[in-house]
Amino acid sequence: MKRTTLRRTGASVATLAALSIGLTACSSEDESSTAEETTSEEAPAPAEEEEPEAEGAGAQTFGDACSAVPTNGQGSFDGMVDDPVATAASNNPLLGTLVTAVGEAGLVDTLNDAEALTVFAPTDDAFAAIPEADLNAVLADKELLTSILTYHVVGAQLDPEAVVGEQETLQGGTVTVEGDTEGMTVNDANVLCGNIPTANATVYVIDTVLMPS
Repeated sequence: MKRTTLRRTGASVATLAALSIGLTACSSEDESSTAEETTSEEAPAPAEEEEPEAEGAGAQTFGDACSAVPTNGQGSFDGMVDDPVATAASNNPLLGTLVTAVGEAGLVDTLNDAEALTVFAPTDDAFAAIPEADLNAVLADKELLTSILTYHVVGAQLDPEAVVGEQETLQGGTVTVEGDTEGMTVNDANVLCGNIPTANATVYVIDTVLMPS
């Protein structure tokens, strides 16, 4: 009778031990699975690389075409900020035709000697959109050329907030500026690169030559 009891007891102990090992193994697997899931869920997403911000005089500019301006030298934003506007424009790779037109009109000293100006500066592509015969005729007519060029100039230095609205030009007519640094227009022209500082002016590069009424 005692032997039978001992055998049954031994079998029970063995069974309990096996169940305990099995439960421990299952618990360990569950904890490992949970830890893996938690680690996977809590793993932070890789940080996105931010574009480096412009420094110096270029920090205040806006517009996609600003990237076409050299990063150093006289034609850079830091270079132009030290020069009066006509001289600064002559070093800007986007404004070659405008510089030629200003010279033909005899306006270099007028612009450079002014105390404070805002200039809406058409790009070379803007002038190229004018039929060649018409452009040559305008360049040859100093009075007409002067009228067109001074229509692109306001007699005050205006930042992106102050420039919005109706502005009287040196020509006597008005231009209407709308938008902000996310997108700005002057009459029907788009600002490609704005708020460029020079020694005596703020320049807004535009994609169309403005024509006075």
